[in-house]
Amino acid sequence: MNERIKAEIKSLLEDLESDRIERTISTTNTDKFGQVICAFANDLPNHQKPGFLFIGVLDNGEIQGVDVTDDLLKNLAAIRTDGNIQPQPSMTVEKISMPEGDIVMIKVDPSIFPPVRYKGRIWIRTGPRRGVANENDEYLLMEKRRTNVKSFDSSACLNATIDDLDLRLFKHYFLPKAMSDEELEAESKSNNDIRYQLSVFGFFDVLHDCPTNAAMLFFGTNLRRFIPGAYVQYVRFAGKDRAGDILTEHEFKGNLCTVLPELDTFIKTTIANRRPIPVSALREESIVDYPDWATRELLMNAICHRDYTSHGPIQFYQFDDRIEIMNHGGLYGRANEENFPNVNDYRNIVVAEAMKVLGFVNRHSRGVLRVQKELIANENGEAVYDFGYQTAVIVCEKKSPLGERMTATAIANGFLLENGEIRSNSAISDQKPPKKPSKKPPKKPPKMNVSAFPSKIVEDVFNALNLNPKAKYSWLVDNLGVSERTILRAISDLKTLGYINAEHSKVKGVWQLLKK
Repeated sequence: MNERIKAEIKSLLEDLESDRIERTISTTNTDKFGQVICAFANDLPNHQKPGFLFIGVLDNGEIQGVDVTDDLLKNLAAIRTDGNIQPQPSMTVEKISMPEGDIVMIKVDPSIFPPVRYKGRIWIRTGPRRGVANENDEYLLMEKRRTNVKSFDSSACLNATIDDLDLRLFKHYFLPKAMSDEELEAESKSNNDIRYQLSVFGFFDVLHDCPTNAAMLFFGTNLRRFIPGAYVQYVRFAGKDRAGDILTEHEFKGNLCTVLPELDTFIKTTIANRRPIPVSALREESIVDYPDWATRELLMNAICHRDYTSHGPIQFYQFDDRIEIMNHGGLYGRANEENFPNVNDYRNIVVAEAMKVLGFVNRHSRGVLRVQKELIANENGEAVYDFGYQTAVIVCEKKSPLGERMTATAIANGFLLENGEIRSNSAISDQKPPKKPSKKPPKKPPKMNVSAFPSKIVEDVFNALNLNPKAKYSWLVDNLGVSERTILRAISDLKTLGYINAEHSKVKGVWQLLKK
């Protein structure tokens, strides 16, 4: 490092601690580091200059020095990608050798997509102090986001109005996952404006008074009217190419709050093809053609990163020997064929944040690496990415030969018949005799038919608890617009009807609902 740079660092250290400079001698206070990095990324005063966190320096600027190891630098760098700071900040971690001793300098650039959150809270700096942003601070940060370059998902959907959104999904499904109970209560008391609440998460454009494209993707009631290509087309072909007969097809259409859980279930129950294969007279092993987590991750990545300006759907095609997922939109931003998958970038930053909130992506830049590991373990081989289409990416996941090999072995060993049925002589020999049937007739479970609800409010309360199992009475009152007495009556009716566990209605703050 040349003397000029050292002199600049020395001047920063000797200057007063400000909203761009933080000093500490601790090397283990990860929460403090995360809050400081979050605050620098938000750049509330709009300096449009980086902030600096110096480790190994006293508050008065005196260098004390620390033992700078590789592990320390790795741990500090991991703060950026551990998932606690969203969206991820742009930062560098560097060891600086000064005459008085070694220090660590973390340089954080202002985010172009504020507000940045650390563990769900928006941290800012006012002078040398840091704290949690208030409503005015959040509004200023949202204004900064709107003035920066907008992605398609963060842009206004000018032909839509707030009436085109299913606000119940936002209130009862998204918000409880995005905010803690305490934050929800504080938010309901401080600001009940639904437009403001949507705008905090990038779902509403205040300037144009309309939802963003991301809001339409997650909560739109007629999504394809506004974004025609926003659906997943599944086709099962007979054979090994598209010339084969179509055995079955299905369109997963609708907003992402509805479609993402449907796809999750479809992959687990249909695509994975999980089944038991006997490996001895007393033991079976469960095998799958396609590991459900890996397939799910590949499909969720396609939904997260696709180009939604294209009118074509995501193609989710299954053949006899493989699955192909074609995603409109090539590699984006800093990602290219040489550095993929180690370098990641986001075409749809609001969609990526919202999918993480709902638990469908992790944003740790390691999903593809985990996919490859799971596929290899299941003998599928690595997923193959084809970037040769320029405006699209195709990923191919091969079918595992494990099931066919184990089935052939089980037939050869006499545990299975040719038609796949288990042979009768392979039953467990020491199986205990069945218990004699009880003379007492079994108790009939309560009928769980929606028509059994005695009133509309009872049904509304049950649906609300399904969406937010941690709901408090105050939350139900605010969102359903009825008195607490009415809520208590409805809860009592649900217990009587058997929709809620009468003895233990709540366990650790979670309503114990019985399935319909």
